[in-house]
Amino acid sequence: MKTRKIGFGAFAGLVLAAGLSGCGGTGEAAESEPPEAASARVISVEVEPVQLAAFTEFVRIVGNVAANRDVTISAEESGVVRQLYVDKGAHVRAGQPIARIDDQVLRAQMERATAQFRLAEETWERQRRLWEDEKIGSEINYLNAKYNAQTAKASANELRARMERTVVRSPISGVLDARMVEVGSMVSPGAPVARVVDTETVKVSGGLPERYAADVTRGSEMRVGFDALGSTEFMGKVQFVGATLNEQSRTIPIEVTVPNSGGVIRPGMVANLQVARRATEGAILVPQQAVLRRENGYVVYVAVDRDGGTVAEVRDVIPGVSESGRVVIEQGLQPGDRVVTVGQQQVSAGDRLRIVNG
Repeated sequence: MKTRKIGFGAFAGLVLAAGLSGCGGTGEAAESEPPEAASARVISVEVEPVQLAAFTEFVRIVGNVAANRDVTISAEESGVVRQLYVDKGAHVRAGQPIARIDDQVLRAQMERATAQFRLAEETWERQRRLWEDEKIGSEINYLNAKYNAQTAKASANELRARMERTVVRSPISGVLDARMVEVGSMVSPGAPVARVVDTETVKVSGGLPERYAADVTRGSEMRVGFDALGSTEFMGKVQFVGATLNEQSRTIPIEVTVPNSGGVIRPGMVANLQVARRATEGAILVPQQAVLRRENGYVVYVAVDRDGGTVAEVRDVIPGVSESGRVVIEQGLQPGDRVVTVGQQQVSAGDRLRIVNG
């Protein structure tokens, strides 16, 4: 019985010793194994080297196109429209007849006034010879005859002028854009007959923000574009700059005239106006999408060579004005810096970069 107990104790001691020995061997092996190196993140990007370039800042405003001259022609005499000379859409010259109003009544009145004038003139001539040459008659008869002749002449001239006004004429050269009457229509003085627009030159009206008041003056040249006409641009000249400010919009009214010999610019179109405000030589320009907004300002990522590779470095920058998708960097970059322009949203400072555009 005693022998059994000794054997069990010895066996247990051997098992315990073997377990401790095994644990100790495992710990030493773990300590002697070298640590695994962490894998570095590699981001594929495109870069653009910073270069000095000329930059022009433009003032941009939106305007509306109107005809240089837009005239609604009204009747000056009453009567029935007897004849129309021009169709809508046709070109007319200044002074060209557009319509004719019935003139029968006026014609009869003019013929009577003309006859009365001839009689009064003949009477005056005879009375003048009698009084001035032979001193026959009285001075009052002489003066009455003179007055009657002058009055009759004025009446005849008035009716002749009214007769001429029965023919409605265009006061300007342009296009007959609308016609408000037809043959047989009854019109009275002041009734609209037709509308003529002159689009050889068009007028663009817009509002200039007050901060640019010193940059645009009468005679300034402006580039004018239209969304409806694609990339075609026209040159215009500022003909009017308002003397007062619109208090609601804080803008100054301006008018720009634009030659339109081809007739492609139509009244009612929306125009994009721009005028050069400031030109800078040797500006640092980067694509606008390369500049990222952060809580404390703006940054760009720059590719720099370090430790045998290319890594991303973040730069705080101060952006200036922008133009056509590019922005001037006032501070933070130097010529030769390689700015990340594609992939910058996925980049963090210290990331390794793979430049895919060479």
